[in-house]
Amino acid sequence: MKVLIIEDEAPAFRRLEKILHEIDPTIEIVEVLDSVEDTVKWLKNHEQPDLALLDIQISDGISFQIFDETEVACPVIFTTAFDEYLLKAFKVNSIDYLLKPIKKEDLQGALDKYRNLKVSYNQNGIDMATLLSQINLTETKYKSRFLVKQGDKMMAIRSEDIVCFHTKHGVVHIFTKNEKSYLSDFTLDELAQQLDPQDFCRANRQFVLNANYIIAVHKYFKGKLLVELEHFDEEQIIVSSEKATTFKQWLNQ
Repeated sequence: MKVLIIEDEAPAFRRLEKILHEIDPTIEIVEVLDSVEDTVKWLKNHEQPDLALLDIQISDGISFQIFDETEVACPVIFTTAFDEYLLKAFKVNSIDYLLKPIKKEDLQGALDKYRNLKVSYNQNGIDMATLLSQINLTETKYKSRFLVKQGDKMMAIRSEDIVCFHTKHGVVHIFTKNEKSYLSDFTLDELAQQLDPQDFCRANRQFVLNANYIIAVHKYFKGKLLVELEHFDEEQIIVSSEKATTFKQWLNQ
């Protein structure tokens, strides 16, 4: 199996290389690239690999730009330290999405999935290019309404009217633009997979925010960010220094 790795952190690449060869010593790493620009050039001038391991945040941008600039005709396993790109990843050639630090058993499972899919498609006379074209035609449906309880009645809250989701003491609250709050049946992890990533982002372990209600983002100490939300003043919303760059890129889409 020929594998292309797109990763801009040397320790992360070395970890991937080590695990790949532990899983299967016959795997050939055809190239390691660290930028959108270099990856686009490489794909245009080389035969497509069997599989690509693709970090989402690389040295010159977000790797989804690669799909906009050239054809990616191989399956992709995404690797990232954050989970907010999950839905977007499955709108392209993704067969799996692994959170860093990559665990051997998770990568093993992703490779097994790739091999099983390939065997199945070959047995049914479907080539990988046809499969990928069908995957890319599939449109992800995001949640547009949430059913909530208010006393003895139930009502539907539109996603566009939600300012943020906030978890406190293990309970997720929905805060709306009319400055009311409701209890949610979903966890923040589940919400991150159901909401449109163009509008909603996981800011930290306590908050999922709607970009349309962000008034301002302030510099905070030690590289952190302080987010100011319209219709919400319950408590401060802090984005960690590790996630600050990704958060600003999301706002700047």
